[in-house]
Amino acid sequence: MKKERPNSHMIDDADLDLFRQSIAGATKYKQDTVRFEKAPSKPKLNELASQTKQHQSEFYFSDEYIPDIDTHGTVNYVRPGADRYLAKQLRRGDIAPELILDLHGLNKDRAKEELAALIHACKKQHYYCACVVHGIGEHILKHKVPQYLVQHPDILAMHQAPLEYGGKGAVLILVDLPQSDEFRR
Repeated sequence: MKKERPNSHMIDDADLDLFRQSIAGATKYKQDTVRFEKAPSKPKLNELASQTKQHQSEFYFSDEYIPDIDTHGTVNYVRPGADRYLAKQLRRGDIAPELILDLHGLNKDRAKEELAALIHACKKQHYYCACVVHGIGEHILKHKVPQYLVQHPDILAMHQAPLEYGGKGAVLILVDLPQSDEFRR
């Protein structure tokens, strides 16, 4: 048997009159919510940085230019007009790299971008020597990385790295810094 309850949702006439008296003189409130249109987004900082890297890598590093260096033997390069002793210092490990870039698993285009970024970082942070680890693998980057680096105007010298820095799978580079004599170690 159902138990009957009084309807609680019904409003008594006296309560309704009391409510109307209490809100007498009230005016309708105008809604002032402002909805902003989404402005077209500007390119993000990461996108701009990657575009700059890509532009630098396309500007300096060409796949069509093949410099006159032996990439099948020991990689050895000194920019014309620079001291030939720099290559010997790199070969012996007299100059320790301050930055190391690992290119394992990258394709040629991505490697070009990373090389441009490495050289830019070296110049910005006044690092004179860096190590580029390209690995051996199928010899694609092993041959291309030295060819790219020779094309860059800020590379003073390059030599196959000593064993402690990667041996045949890496090259040490010297970056031409402004007033570089005070930064050399």
